[in-house]
Amino acid sequence: MTGICQLMDPATTTAPMQNDCETESSSIWSWWPSWRPTSMSLLKTTESKILACIQNDLWARFVTLPNQNRIWTLTLTKKSACKPAEQAHKTPLVMVHGFGGGVGLWIRNLDALSHSRPVYAFDLLGFGRSSRPYFPSDAAKAEEQFVDSIEQWRESVGLENMILLGHSLGGYLATSYAIQYPSRVSHLILVDPWGFPERSQTQTQEGQSSEIGKRPSPPRWVKVLASIVSLFNPLAVIRAAGPWGPGLVNRFRPDFKRKFEDLFDDDTMTQYIYHCNAQSPSGEVGFRAMSETLGWAKRPMLQRVHLLPPKMPVTLLYGGRSWVSSSSGDRMAEIRSQTHTRVLLINEASHHVYADQPEEFNRVVESICKSVD
Repeated sequence: MTGICQLMDPATTTAPMQNDCETESSSIWSWWPSWRPTSMSLLKTTESKILACIQNDLWARFVTLPNQNRIWTLTLTKKSACKPAEQAHKTPLVMVHGFGGGVGLWIRNLDALSHSRPVYAFDLLGFGRSSRPYFPSDAAKAEEQFVDSIEQWRESVGLENMILLGHSLGGYLATSYAIQYPSRVSHLILVDPWGFPERSQTQTQEGQSSEIGKRPSPPRWVKVLASIVSLFNPLAVIRAAGPWGPGLVNRFRPDFKRKFEDLFDDDTMTQYIYHCNAQSPSGEVGFRAMSETLGWAKRPMLQRVHLLPPKMPVTLLYGGRSWVSSSSGDRMAEIRSQTHTRVLLINEASHHVYADQPEEFNRVVESICKSVD
């Protein structure tokens, strides 16, 4: 395993990641920090506060890829004297976050899911604390760069196979990865995945809301971002706002504070979101290359899901109140002849299923994991 910076045990430290390596910043934006109240150091500090909630054994480090890009990685194992023997034969769970997110958003899930097996979570290339390299403007090439980085990460970490879970953009990339490297994926779990339907098809479905359960329209922040994504990078407004950026995140994403209010009684989570996205855009540029608009992919994944091995188990989890329609999951099941494909709805959950209904989410994911071993 390469790029190891720190071994962290929450039981013995209250200030995790103080001596780890710092992700490089883009020289293009090096003149902005005095205008924007952010830095990789502030992101590290905010994330440390979040990860201090973890009770199991946590190993946090950068994994260096052959091209020298670095992927910020968490590995969790059960805090137990006999954990190596208990978990050695269990297929690891690998969790891939969505657009604009990072490993800190899994804070409600990491402990629970690591009781029975090792759990890995990493910041996608270009997001969070991972390296922020150049992404091409071609959709296929940008997607390839994301997927190649996941495969290089897997090789560097030394995983033979995994249960691969992706949320939103992470679901899109996890599916693309599973198509290209099917022997490495024991079960594919897609949580409110982005980029699956063709735009015209989905618009028709939205007009038939009575037939799909009258799903809610996209929240205000989605509409605001959609109005600017065609002209700028999706989160450019946060960076352009300078010192007012954190306030914008609090205004447009108050739900993140509510989702975690029992863990943090301040702006920790919205500060985390801000610092993740106020850095130089990189993965964001890659996302823009792949997206027709904020809600639609240039290369819709439903056009390719038939390339997944028929025997690969796939489970799609949707929030009952999400703005992402579960009809794409139903269509995927039809394309795969409903073989080894399940679509599950978690009630009272929005797009961020894992944070809205963490107990039910953890229960469902744990059940899936047990079915693999």
